[in-house]
Amino acid sequence: MKIEYYLGQSLLLMLLFQLLPHSTNAQYSNGFGVGQITYEELELKRLGTDTSAYAVVLDEFGEAYIDNGGENNLLLEYHVKIKILSKQGLDQANFLVQLRKGERGKESIRAIEAYTYNLVNNSIKQTQMQKSQIFITNVNQYRDECKFTLPAVQVGSVIEVKYILESPFIFNFWPWKFQREIPKLRSEFWARIPGNYVYNMSLRGFLPLKTNESSILKDCFTPGPYKAECSWYKFTMENIPAFVEEDYMTAKSNFIAGIDYELSEIKHFDGRVVKYTKSWKDVDREMNTHEDFGMQIKKGKNLWQNQVAEIVKAQADPLNQAASIYSFVQDWFTWNDSYGKYTELGLKKAFELKKGNVGDINLSLVAALQEAGLDADPVILATREAGLPNQLYPVISDFNYVVAQVLIGNEKYLLDASDPLLPFGLLPERCLNGDGRLISKKVEESAWIALKPREKQKKQILLSLKLDENKFMGEMSVTSYGYEAYNKRSKIYKAGSLQKYKEKEIASSQHFEISNYEIENLEDISKPLVEKFQVVSSLDVSNPNLLYLNPFFVERWNDNPFKSNERLYPVDFGAPLESVFILNLQYPDSYVIDEMPKSVAMALPQNGGRYTLNITNLSTRISMTSIINLSKVVYSSEEYHSLKELFNRIIQTQQSQIVLKKK
Repeated sequence: MKIEYYLGQSLLLMLLFQLLPHSTNAQYSNGFGVGQITYEELELKRLGTDTSAYAVVLDEFGEAYIDNGGENNLLLEYHVKIKILSKQGLDQANFLVQLRKGERGKESIRAIEAYTYNLVNNSIKQTQMQKSQIFITNVNQYRDECKFTLPAVQVGSVIEVKYILESPFIFNFWPWKFQREIPKLRSEFWARIPGNYVYNMSLRGFLPLKTNESSILKDCFTPGPYKAECSWYKFTMENIPAFVEEDYMTAKSNFIAGIDYELSEIKHFDGRVVKYTKSWKDVDREMNTHEDFGMQIKKGKNLWQNQVAEIVKAQADPLNQAASIYSFVQDWFTWNDSYGKYTELGLKKAFELKKGNVGDINLSLVAALQEAGLDADPVILATREAGLPNQLYPVISDFNYVVAQVLIGNEKYLLDASDPLLPFGLLPERCLNGDGRLISKKVEESAWIALKPREKQKKQILLSLKLDENKFMGEMSVTSYGYEAYNKRSKIYKAGSLQKYKEKEIASSQHFEISNYEIENLEDISKPLVEKFQVVSSLDVSNPNLLYLNPFFVERWNDNPFKSNERLYPVDFGAPLESVFILNLQYPDSYVIDEMPKSVAMALPQNGGRYTLNITNLSTRISMTSIINLSKVVYSSEEYHSLKELFNRIIQTQQSQIVLKKK
């Protein structure tokens, strides 16, 4: 039996191994035979469904199972056949297999077979890789690598590889990825799992299964004198497109079609049942008593006693208290650029050294807020590059970050004090990833909370120009709000100094000269960042009777970020986007407007956003207002075409020019 859940934007399919539709005693034979290469495969020049593909998986098979005995008794038999279509595909002949290792043992690889097939004088020539070409190296204490390269590979070759992986780490049954960076014609995966091993299994991605079968194999697991039935699963996908990373997407692990497992419990033959997957309430309780998490908060409150007492005395309003404590903690610490949901140094040592990882800083912030009597708790989360955490059952390793939540009245504020440039209530974009888990000191109040941005990526540009002979001269101001202001301050900080940033901006300006550059509110991160300067733009005077000006030379989309015809996964901007550009252009009465952009109004469905351009010409003055407003953070694959068309229209409009003709 299967139960389907929809979590965020990904399909999660839970299969409960003890509930199966039928049973069988059938013998099992797996995969396709070695050396079954056809002339049709060798003569294939390009893939009809993806003419840009540089290689294609013709067939792929894997079978994972738990063997009857031995230390490395979790096995995966793997077999793949790949066609090389162009020079770019030659890299497919280089194989790298990662092998985990730890205190319980290490993974190994054996029975490696690798062959290259070429068409020579209308005959199929097989070249076998020698075992001397297989290299296993020690990378670190957690990982080895097995590398090998197939011989005689050229454009047009078909390569074939087969091997067996062995692992002692039964907690994570062998995962399977149906999708990769090249397309696949077919991918099949079998899993044989003894009935006394219960795994949670999730199917990720947006592609449908061609085959989804399950059955019972009697007496397939016989360790020593014991016998157990096995749950036997068969999954197949066909005509699988290559996975292409695109702009505005979170971790690719959220979307690549595949199957993941986590061990839930083992039913031992002596009657013992050992549970490995806990409930979220179990995790909430454990995190509150964890030595490097909840216990640190309790111990750390006294560290801030004097500082918090002064702030509370000076500020009567709870919101001002929270903002002042946040600013104080933010200034106290220097972040060591390390993530983490736990403390690295411990709050006392981090306090004394005035530095630490994200856990040290933000758990200190929680402790300081609680010391002030404010309702504050930690929130664990996974950053955007780490992928979405599993909400159905706890996988604590999914989380790699922690922030603070403070409740003021009915308003909740999420805080990250690790970055001195983040204003109160603004999470860094890396944290805007689905939901986080609030670990409340009152366990019954622990819950999932949405990691939503409080502000937009917003900027407003005001440009006033006047035509003076063959030059447009004037003033420009750029006001940045929210994430736009944060990103701009980060650029200034990374430049080393304000003067170096100004010099870099002036040097990089291609369409106009900048002078008298001034910046306001650089230090006050609670306010918008304002840049003001004077500009001069020289014009092409090859024809003195016609002057051309593209009014979007300071704010233009040159390329559409959405190039694919189809997109199976969401577009995620992190935060809503708003861009306002206002132009006032004064020209002498010796000219008339021969051509100018046309006004535009285009809206996305379901109030998803809009693009408007209003332009008027009154006597010797042009007024233009351009507004791009994307009001949603995430756009579904169904909304993709409308979003792509909106940007096509923006780019088309921004290529228009103002043409002034001399009377």
